[in-house]
Amino acid sequence: MPETQDLEIYTDGASRGNPGHAAYAFIFVRDGRAVLERSGYIGIATNNTAEYRAIIAALTEAAKDTDGPVRVYSDSELVIRQITGAYRVNKEHLRDLKDEVLRLAGRFSSVTFASVRRTDPWIGRADELCNRELDSRRGR
Repeated sequence: MPETQDLEIYTDGASRGNPGHAAYAFIFVRDGRAVLERSGYIGIATNNTAEYRAIIAALTEAAKDTDGPVRVYSDSELVIRQITGAYRVNKEHLRDLKDEVLRLAGRFSSVTFASVRRTDPWIGRADELCNRELDSRRGR
């Protein structure tokens, strides 16, 4: 049976160079505790692409366990404002990623998107996971 308790998701994307080697990470938090941490390597991509891919990966994973309320947090104010419609998305590849986010969001009873400061401890942890993922790719 799917979990119905609110799920908080903290996401981060990073690229070394823009575009450059890129990674994403997300953390699921329930009752103030991390219950899942994941990261992945994207390849060569822009930072904005990595931020979107983090949200897409997180929502895809979350849909396996819950259809209840989800709150997504990112330190990318630009991406959050694009997803919520406050900003227009001018680049076609980012429009496609936004559309994927919105399609995935439809799997939940509600999804809210908010930007938080880079100093947020969960965002800091997601950033560490991105950097660890990128460091593991050195020399490959």
